[in-house]
Amino acid sequence: QLQAYGEGLVQPGGSLRLSCAASGSIFSIVSGAWYRQAPGKQRELVAAFTSVGNTDYADSVKGRFTISRNNAKNTVYLQMNSLKPEDTAVYYCNAAYLQPDGEHDYWGQGTQVTVSS
Repeated sequence: QLQAYGEGLVQPGGSLRLSCAASGSIFSIVSGAWYRQAPGKQRELVAAFTSVGNTDYADSVKGRFTISRNNAKNTVYLQMNSLKPEDTAVYYCNAAYLQPDGEHDYWGQGTQVTVSS
């Protein structure tokens, strides 16, 4: 179960941080990702990190967004800077966790990000 936080309205050029926290018995975060879906568009991958720490970003957010994790808090973050109106979308987190009974993949509920003046 993932709970997403950070929904908000921000002006162009502003910043916002999304977070996604897991609950339950967890050993570690294996991998994580953020997706987004704008009205009338398909869901797209925004940022991700792998089990070995490699990161990947959509070309549209490179240099502006940063994905990170805090293993102690079982939380995945997406720091978004220099936001643009085209970043407006519902953002979804996805993460795989190592738990006592194995690795499990979870999705958070969508969180709305609106960039507008």
